[in-house]
Amino acid sequence: MAKILVIEDEENMAKFVQLELQHENYEVTVERDGRTGLEAALSEDWDLILLDLMLPELNGIEVCRRVRQEKNTPIIMMTARDSIIDRVSGLDHGADDYIVKPFAIEELLARIRALLRRIDLDIDVTRNNDQVLKYKNLVIDKTTQTLKRNGEVIDLTRREYDLLSVLMENVGTVLSRDDLLERVWGTGSSTETNVVDVYIKYLRNKIDRSGAPSYISTVRGKGYVMRR
Repeated sequence: MAKILVIEDEENMAKFVQLELQHENYEVTVERDGRTGLEAALSEDWDLILLDLMLPELNGIEVCRRVRQEKNTPIIMMTARDSIIDRVSGLDHGADDYIVKPFAIEELLARIRALLRRIDLDIDVTRNNDQVLKYKNLVIDKTTQTLKRNGEVIDLTRREYDLLSVLMENVGTVLSRDDLLERVWGTGSSTETNVVDVYIKYLRNKIDRSGAPSYISTVRGKGYVMRR
C-alpha cells in the first residue's frame, strides 16, 4: 500500500482528496500548513507527496525546495494558479508533476498511478545473476567492480565502491554510521564513525549530477539511505 502525504490547507479539498485516495487503498496523511507539512515530509518515508502551492507558514514552492535538498520523494503540485510562470517555478524547484484546481479526481488518480509506475521503473533495484546492481541510472558490475552512470564509467576507490555497493544493496533502508562502518570497514574497526560522512561526501562529489538531488539522502540523527 503506497503512503501518500497530502499538504493542503483548504479543509474541504483536503478531506475530498483524502477520502478518494483512501477509497483507492492508499495510506493517506494530511497536513494543513507548509511548516508541519515539511516536517512530516522529512521525518517519514512517503511514496508520493501531493503539495498545494498556496499554503500558510511556508508556501508550496519553499516546501518543495527544502524536501528536494534531502529526498527524492515524488511530488505532484496542486494549485488554482494556472500561469506558465507558476508551473515552471514548481517544476524547476523539484516537482514531478502539476495539476490545476479544480480537477477531476480521475485525472489526479491517473497522474498518481503514472508517477508511481515511473518511479518504480526508475528506482527499483534489480540484480542480474547477483552480479549487477541498478539504481536509477547508476549500474554497478560486481564482476569488474565498476560503476557506470548513463553508460559512462565513474572511477571509485575501493572504499567508495564498497560503500556505494552496500547502499545500493539496501535501497529504502536507512543505514546508521555504525552499520556502514561495520559493513564497509569491518567488525571491530577502530575507525571513527565520522569517516563515513567523509566518504559519503567523496561519493556525492563523484556520482551526483549538478543541480539534481543527491542519490544518497541524509536522514538527520539516523544515517544515510538511497530512497525508493
